[in-house]
Amino acid sequence: MATSRSLLRSDRSASLLLRRKITDRMATGLSWLAMLIVVCVLGSILWTLVKNGLAGLSINLFTHSMAAPGQNGGLANAIMGSLLQTGLAILLGTPAGLLTGIYLAEYGANNVLARTVRFVSDMLLSAPSILIGLFIYMVLVAPLGHFSGYAGSLALAILAMPIVVRTTEDMLYLVPVAMREAGIALGAPKWRVILFICLRAARGGILTGVLLAVARVAGETAPLLFTSLGNSEWSVDMNRPMASLPVAIYQYAGSAYQDWMQQAWTGALLVTLGVLVINIVVRVGTRGGRT
Repeated sequence: MATSRSLLRSDRSASLLLRRKITDRMATGLSWLAMLIVVCVLGSILWTLVKNGLAGLSINLFTHSMAAPGQNGGLANAIMGSLLQTGLAILLGTPAGLLTGIYLAEYGANNVLARTVRFVSDMLLSAPSILIGLFIYMVLVAPLGHFSGYAGSLALAILAMPIVVRTTEDMLYLVPVAMREAGIALGAPKWRVILFICLRAARGGILTGVLLAVARVAGETAPLLFTSLGNSEWSVDMNRPMASLPVAIYQYAGSAYQDWMQQAWTGALLVTLGVLVINIVVRVGTRGGRT
């Protein structure tokens, strides 16, 4: 009787082990399949951009402003406008998002203000970008009576801020409590513990969030149509309508002119390569900082 029970238990254990192995292999196989699909899609997008956009790369593209079809124009003003507006947006959105994320993670555990801020941040994270553009148009562009690069940067900053808030809060939650307690035990005030221990430990994830924000706002078109509008002339005056690569791509991609379509592909390639280069540089820099 005891022997039959032991054999039954052994059969059950073997069957359970077999099911676990099969489940493990299936999950591993599905994970590899999902990774291959994502890599293939990303590779296909990059290959399409390189194949169609590489032919348009020239010195003229970076030295001439946008022009009429057949006038040998470039994208210099659009490139400069994108750099100025995106840079100012990140300068505005990152500190605000970083400080908000720190408050939510370190000071706003269960109070009403923290729950309200978190709810608003999540709403902004999922809000259509065109609504943000319309909002800035109503509160800034219409009262002032003109489009401007400042309005475009403010709209992009609102889009970037909730991404930084969410990643900062999540990364600070991952910092072990023991690290905080060690700093406090040494007599450091809480603000020093947050600044020199928590933020240093979470800086890799926070920088990833900033990169996600850059990638999000660098290719936005809809909010800029209602704020900075666009400009076919060279201009670095942020108080005037300003060109940008996404708006130029939007205008050129739907045209019937071959040179404009070529510049649209090249502009899309430049946006993608710009985000990719920033990503690689920041990741290499932070990795070198850890070592």
